[in-house]
Amino acid sequence: MASDPTAGDAPAEMPAETPDSSLDIPPKPESAAELQLLVEQLQAEKADLQDKLLRALAEAQNTRRRAQQDVERERKFGIERFARDVLSVADNLGRALSALPADDEAVDPALRNVIVGVQATGRELQSILERHGVTRVEALGQPFNAEFHQAMMEVEDPSVPAGTIVQELVPGYLIAGRLLRAAMVAVAKGGAVGGPAVRPPSNEN
Repeated sequence: MASDPTAGDAPAEMPAETPDSSLDIPPKPESAAELQLLVEQLQAEKADLQDKLLRALAEAQNTRRRAQQDVERERKFGIERFARDVLSVADNLGRALSALPADDEAVDPALRNVIVGVQATGRELQSILERHGVTRVEALGQPFNAEFHQAMMEVEDPSVPAGTIVQELVPGYLIAGRLLRAAMVAVAKGGAVGGPAVRPPSNEN
């Protein structure tokens, strides 16, 4: 039987592996100058990445802050339209209360119970409004303030300084400290000189 002439020979040498050309590996610097240049390039890239990271973090923080402010604003003023509608109910209830007899003893006992119920309803309505951040504007006896009051008429009253509110025709309200509706008032034009300027009556709501 013939023997294989290649049997027992040393295995053929494998070709040497070549580096993967797809890897972006910078060439090995051949001098100190090239090494220094590479270090500076890497430091510049690091600084650029840090700057981008800080900008991204700042933008994310600003986005969160704006979102929190939007939520807070919606929580405070989201019921503003509903509150305006409820004010008409409060106005009608206030007119009913002002029309009630001042002397309870002169009223029929059955009607007296109705009066007590209406008064309790008025107090409860005011309590609910305040619970939701809706509060009344101070008006009667206060100096006229065009930011919160709307003058509907002037009244001769020398007993108080000019510009003092002597009558509240329609109450004003604030919501979370912001004006919801100006108080419609009557202002004294007598008394001491130097009261605040009074805005003339207007048809604005």
